[in-house]
Amino acid sequence: MQVDIHKENPIILGIETSCDETAAAVICGRKLLADEIASSATTQALFGGVVPEIASRMHTDEISAVVARAVEKAGIRYDDIDAVAVTYGAGLLGALLVGLSFAKSFAYALGKPLIAVNHIRGHLAAAYLDCPTLKPPFVTLLASGGHTAILYTPDETKEEVLGGTLDDAVGEAYDKVARVLGLSYPGGPNIEKCIREGDGKPVVPMPKMLKGGGGYDFSYSGLKTAVINYCHTKEQKGEEYSKADVAASFEHAAIDVLVQKTMSAAKEKGVKTVTAGGGVVANGYLRKRLQEECDKRGYALVLPEKRYCTDNAAMIASEGLIQFRQGNFASLELNAKASIPLSASLRKETKGES
Repeated sequence: MQVDIHKENPIILGIETSCDETAAAVICGRKLLADEIASSATTQALFGGVVPEIASRMHTDEISAVVARAVEKAGIRYDDIDAVAVTYGAGLLGALLVGLSFAKSFAYALGKPLIAVNHIRGHLAAAYLDCPTLKPPFVTLLASGGHTAILYTPDETKEEVLGGTLDDAVGEAYDKVARVLGLSYPGGPNIEKCIREGDGKPVVPMPKMLKGGGGYDFSYSGLKTAVINYCHTKEQKGEEYSKADVAASFEHAAIDVLVQKTMSAAKEKGVKTVTAGGGVVANGYLRKRLQEECDKRGYALVLPEKRYCTDNAAMIASEGLIQFRQGNFASLELNAKASIPLSASLRKETKGES
C-alpha cells in the first residue's frame, strides 16, 4: 500500500486494551478529535484487583462499540483514517489480544497501515496531548504501575534511560500499601482519599530510599516493607494508629524522591522542559511538587491531564503519529507481548515487528 508519511495532519485511530480500559481515540495531526473509554474498574474492584479473564471478556464486549463511538464523535468516515495504532504490549496477554486482533482486522479491511505501539511509549507520548508544540530536548519522569524511571529525550526519535526502579514500581507500591491499610482497589486514588481524612503530614518515620544516593535509580521494596512492619507491629501490640498518617507518610516518602531525582536529571542534562507520564502522574501531591520545583528552577512543566495519565487510547494515537511520520509500520503478523523490558520500550523497535 502507498502511504504518504509526509501528510501534514494524518488521521490516526488509537486502540488501547492492555488492562481494564477499553479505549479508542482519533487524532488529526496533534489535534484530539475524540476519546472514548469503557472501563471495567468498578467490576474489578469487587475482586480487589484486575482479573485478567474478566478484563478480556469486557474488552470483547466493548471494543467494537467504543471504536464506532470514537469515529462518530470525531466526525470522520472510516476511509478518512490514515493508520491504526494499537497497543501490542506490555499488559495482560488476553486483554492485549482483543485490541490487537480487532485493530489488525480493522486495518486490513480498510487497507490502512498498522502501527505497533508499546504501552510505555504511549505514556511518554501523552505529553504531546497537553502541549502539541512540545519539542525536545526534555527530561521525563515515568511513574506507573509497572515502571518507574527517568528518561532523557534529546530528539523525538531517541530516549536514554537515566535510571529506573530496582524492584517495585511506585504504582505497584501504592497498590500494596493500600491493601495493607485495608483500602480498596485501585490503590493510588484511595490512598489520596485516605490522606484527606487527616492533616496530610508525614508523621510516621519512613526509610530514606537508597541512602547512598543510587544515582537516578529507585527502590520501593524497603518503603513498602516499612509500612507493613509498622502496621503489623501496632496491630500485634493492640495499639491504634491513624491510617491517614501512615498513608501521608508513605506518599511523601514515595513521591519526594521522584521529584528530587527528576530535578537533578534536568539540571545535569541542561534542559528547560520537564514532562511526566504514567498513571501515578495523576496523583495530586506529585503534580503539586513537580510544579513547585519546576517553578523554582524556571523549568517549563508539561503534565498531561489526569485522564491521559491513566490508560487511554489518545496517548496510543499520539505515539502512533510519531511512528507514522517515520514510516514505522507493523506486519499483520504482529503478536501481543505480555512483558517488554523498559529498554525495549524506547525507539529500538524495527519496522514490521512481529
